[in-house]
Amino acid sequence: MSRTIALLACTALAPFAIPAAAAERKPNIVVIVADDLGYADLGCQGSKEVATPNIDSIAKNGVRFTSGYVSCPVCSPTRAGIMTGRYQERFGHEFNPGPPTAADEKFGLPLSEKTLADRLKTAGYQTGMVGKWHLGYRPEYHPMKRGFDEYFGFLAGAHPYLAGKGAKENPILRGTQEVEEKEYLTDAFTREAVAYIERHKEQPFFLYLTYNAVHAPLQAIEKYRQRVPKDAEGKRATYLAMLAALDDGVGAVMAKLRDTKLEDDTLIFFISDNGGPTQATTSRNDPLRATKATVWEGGIRVPFMVQWKNHLPANKVYDQPLIGLDIAPTALAAAGERLPEDANYDGVNLLPYLMGKNDQPPHEKLFWRFGPQSAVRAGDWKLVSIRGTEELFNLADDIGERKNLAAQKPEKLKELHDALKAWDAQLAKPLWGTQRKGKN
Repeated sequence: MSRTIALLACTALAPFAIPAAAAERKPNIVVIVADDLGYADLGCQGSKEVATPNIDSIAKNGVRFTSGYVSCPVCSPTRAGIMTGRYQERFGHEFNPGPPTAADEKFGLPLSEKTLADRLKTAGYQTGMVGKWHLGYRPEYHPMKRGFDEYFGFLAGAHPYLAGKGAKENPILRGTQEVEEKEYLTDAFTREAVAYIERHKEQPFFLYLTYNAVHAPLQAIEKYRQRVPKDAEGKRATYLAMLAALDDGVGAVMAKLRDTKLEDDTLIFFISDNGGPTQATTSRNDPLRATKATVWEGGIRVPFMVQWKNHLPANKVYDQPLIGLDIAPTALAAAGERLPEDANYDGVNLLPYLMGKNDQPPHEKLFWRFGPQSAVRAGDWKLVSIRGTEELFNLADDIGERKNLAAQKPEKLKELHDALKAWDAQLAKPLWGTQRKGKN
């Protein structure tokens, strides 16, 4: 039976659920997160510097979002949003924690929040994570306490890529046991992800693969440096080599899904956790304004795409604004799970929109708050407030946020100001920290 037909038939009745009878096996869910990847660094996003055919293939075989956002311009809060489907400011997870030796003792995804792994595990999925966690250092915040059956990776915000360079306070872990990793770290994460798929190919699984590439420190090995254009130098050459490693990793995961005949039955997301920190790593966010750690487009609009063969259209470009918070409810819908009434998701199930069954925008408005910075997008309009100074932009005409229309459009300015103020009033106070300019 075609699961596509079954899904289309049921979305009008139950937008968060697919009947169990619609498929003998639930689809696998794979969420791949890149770290600090620039908006313009992929081939499918317009780059011609280094080939990224494997990441590009997700867009070619699925849907690429031109207005795909994350819920924060830095790492940890974005990941809290992806894992919960909720604006992380609702539960005080507004800032990065700093390194393990300096982090606030309260740092960690609050235990009151259910993760996507929690919900999929309850739904009968095997759940595994490979890579950077960044949602808590203490034992109660460990991935295997937050819904994951298996874990390989590190808990903090950054890690060296080369063997023997790790920090004692941030070791590589298999489960809860420290291990000595000798392989280039991007390749090690790929190895573990491929092995995970092999181990669990006979049952539905959720794989959360969170590369630390292309986050600093800039470190690459020779086999990837050979792929870099000869005119690339210094930091940029190393960054592009790291990007080549990331693309090869995604390619190995996709190849494993094909080899095990699971690709058609796997919902695959690819997203960056925030915009690129251009000065630090040479990432490119053009034509967007600014970088990581800002609520300008360059900090929050990211490469974002999804593939689910024979269910979602191929080679489709989707322009409506959406956000990383949508991953969790979309994954649960694909899994046939009806969300409990107390889920309180801010994200939405994207399947009806991507399948053409709903031609309305998935979100009337999207919001951001990051310390003294905040923003709201409604349709083509975006209000940016930084320490109380407000600017208004029409992104359809001005994607680079260069022309402030606040004086010309006072009614639109007030509308978005009031919406942002009302949303802000719903949020919790940050549980730790202050804005740290994107530090770990």
